[in-house]
Amino acid sequence: MELPDKLTLRALLNNSAECFAELPALGFAGETPLRYREVSDRVGELTALLHDLGIGRGDRIALLSQNMPNWGVAYLAITGMGAVVVPILTDFTPLEIKKILSHSEARTILVSEKLIEKLQQELPPGLKSAVLTDDFSPISLGSMEVYGKVEKLTRTVAAAPDIPEPREDDLAAILYTSGTTGKPKGVMLSHKNIMSNAVNTLGIQRVDSSDRLLSVLPLPHTYECTIGFIIPFMTGAWVNYLDKLPTPAVLLPAMEVVKPTMMLTVPLIIEKVYKNRVLPKLSGSALMRQLTKLRPVQKAFHKLAGKKIYKAFGGKLRFFGIGGAKLSATTERFLRDAGFPYAIGYGLTETSPLLAGCSPDLTKFQSTGFCLPGQELRILDPDPVSAEGEIITRGPNVMQGDYKQEEQTREVFTNDGWFRTGDLGYIDQDGYLFIRGRIKNVIVSATGENIYPEDIEAVINSERHVLESLVYEWRGKLVARVHLNYEEIDQRYHEMKESAGHLYEQMQQKVKDRLAEIQSRVNARLNRFSRLSTIEEQDEPFQKTPTKKIKRFLYFKKQQ
Repeated sequence: MELPDKLTLRALLNNSAECFAELPALGFAGETPLRYREVSDRVGELTALLHDLGIGRGDRIALLSQNMPNWGVAYLAITGMGAVVVPILTDFTPLEIKKILSHSEARTILVSEKLIEKLQQELPPGLKSAVLTDDFSPISLGSMEVYGKVEKLTRTVAAAPDIPEPREDDLAAILYTSGTTGKPKGVMLSHKNIMSNAVNTLGIQRVDSSDRLLSVLPLPHTYECTIGFIIPFMTGAWVNYLDKLPTPAVLLPAMEVVKPTMMLTVPLIIEKVYKNRVLPKLSGSALMRQLTKLRPVQKAFHKLAGKKIYKAFGGKLRFFGIGGAKLSATTERFLRDAGFPYAIGYGLTETSPLLAGCSPDLTKFQSTGFCLPGQELRILDPDPVSAEGEIITRGPNVMQGDYKQEEQTREVFTNDGWFRTGDLGYIDQDGYLFIRGRIKNVIVSATGENIYPEDIEAVINSERHVLESLVYEWRGKLVARVHLNYEEIDQRYHEMKESAGHLYEQMQQKVKDRLAEIQSRVNARLNRFSRLSTIEEQDEPFQKTPTKKIKRFLYFKKQQ
């Protein structure tokens, strides 16, 4: 494998098209993929179209599409001609999308037919044209806005223009990372930011042209984009996408077809697998519960269950990356016992994204790995006893800043140029990083101790009947909101919930009893100042970000 000679996305495309021309590059699971040469040809055609539409160096182009091969083609075409891609998460509301289009001053939008309906409102006046990602046809903005339909426009096929290659420090992407209810926050990443992080990541984990990936996370998020798209494209690997939401009914058959060697996930995915397929068997009877309290028995069962899950995942995995949020200790212990080839990484959109990680054979329990080569990590003002402090970093992967937010950008850098992550952690004597949680989430007890809600949530979430939880302070007391697996409590849950009289009361009492039991068991595992005063039922799933992290601020507001 020969890496590009320049850290630009155009150099990436040219190098891969030459080195891997006839190898499969991007496709839907079970369908004929685009080969690297074909990706390059499509990029050339789209570049010509965008040039005809008046797009030039520095212009912002929005990309609103579900994962598909043409998403990658569009990304490479936009950035390769020196324009700036603005990937938009498909979960955003029409109002949020409109704000992003306006704030980024996008001149053109590439949108998939499935998402046209999200543009049925008055669009910003600066948006001058639109292109369909499904087949790269130019389409009428008016028909989208008024009718929510696709009206394709005719155009003559132009030759690919001769466009100078972007420079390494040119802006490549503006990323809007969360629901924009107020002023939009766009992270600016250069070609060098993205490409250097891809190269540095290859310093801790091998990827080559024999690898097959199944992509299940949203491409607009830099975690999936850099690690799940840029790195495979750099190394000649084959990325497969799903044409439907990654439910178990869709995901498992796709894994059987693709037999991926590599996957990227968030903790919620593997934790659901553990709770739905492993935990019920561990606690299905009183005898089993007693036996699995013995560590050798538990480990043997984990190994057996892990083999079955590994086979269900296609049987060829050698790297199962987990990131985006904290993985519970219970689930990680299962993965370690099972010999599952997992690795945990840590990073942020602002760092392109990866800061720390390692290969599966070098993992350390509850650690996110060590600092990537070519980048720096340290702890700012570590506590003399715990060694904990804010994680700060510097390197070629660190963002240029927040778009149109110079003061906000200055605030997240130290005077000597280190980026402040906003996360608390410590680095052990072997160089492994351990994350404690977000600084803004830390609760200080009445006696001065730091309480980390994420740690308490991990304990709660390890309980059999718990799907997810949220811990916060309310009037000086620790409170947890808990969303239960109601079907696990009683298979007749939905029938009982909709019934009047004693059946409904019976169900409510079961829920109260389970919450009381959970609080008792959890408090027994926590130190004195971290114990919960109350556990409340969260009857609906928590609202989440695209990487499946709970939108904590929504629930804090409800308590005010």
